[in-house]
Amino acid sequence: MIWLVLSCVTGFGFGQLFKWSQRQGYNAPTVVSVNYAVLAVTLLVYLWANDQLYMSPDILLVGGVTGVTFIASLTVMTRALEVANVAAVLTSFRMSIVVPIGLGVWIWDEPVSLAQIAGIVLSLGALFLMTRGKGDGHLQDGTKAMATLLFVFLLQGVAHTSMRWIHYAGLSSELLNVLIVIGSTAGGLGALIVVTQRHRPRFGALRMGAGIGVYNTIALAIGLTALSLYPGTQFFPINGVSIVLMDNLVAHFFWKEPLSTPARFGAALSLVSIFLVMD
Repeated sequence: MIWLVLSCVTGFGFGQLFKWSQRQGYNAPTVVSVNYAVLAVTLLVYLWANDQLYMSPDILLVGGVTGVTFIASLTVMTRALEVANVAAVLTSFRMSIVVPIGLGVWIWDEPVSLAQIAGIVLSLGALFLMTRGKGDGHLQDGTKAMATLLFVFLLQGVAHTSMRWIHYAGLSSELLNVLIVIGSTAGGLGALIVVTQRHRPRFGALRMGAGIGVYNTIALAIGLTALSLYPGTQFFPINGVSIVLMDNLVAHFFWKEPLSTPARFGAALSLVSIFLVMD
């Protein structure tokens, strides 16, 4: 249980660091790219110093694919915020947990009970309610916006599924080596995105990305450890709902953002869903 709790807490902290970065006006692709690059370099030095650095075809394949899905999800998310309502983007992003849950049951025969199914359904409802009213966004309607939201949902779901794949690929004991490949792939592709945007990184953004990278090294290691110990039908609903619940509470009490009535109902519903999923 401790790994699951730590995963929720560190995942929440990761999101808050990016919120702080956003408040400072730093370029998101720059911060994310540096974050992944620092993660990869930190682990590379650590494993090399301890004579544990090892790469196999499976590590390169799983880590490479996961890194691509990470940066692809981020890129589409950034684009979505330009063409769709912010609340709709957040809802698509958070509700993508249904993808790894469904694929986990289908591909890897992960166990799921009727109570857990009910909890998963309630968790989706809770996420929907808690991500209502997060901002006005830009273009709320149109085929382009709807297609982009669909891509956000699918790509984030695939990214989560790729993380789950690490366990089923038999690489749980080599998590840090896999993280090096993930960080290198996502960081490299992210740097290309920054270059194509012709954006000149600010020192503050580089420093922020480096700090988040050190934090993310610990957070991802904890999250992947938890994923190796719990089925996706438990991990993803509990992790997703808990983080959004904490996001809402901190947004209300620390960032001084009003907590809407739907969000309050969602928070209450999330507690029920967690109880059911833990069955």
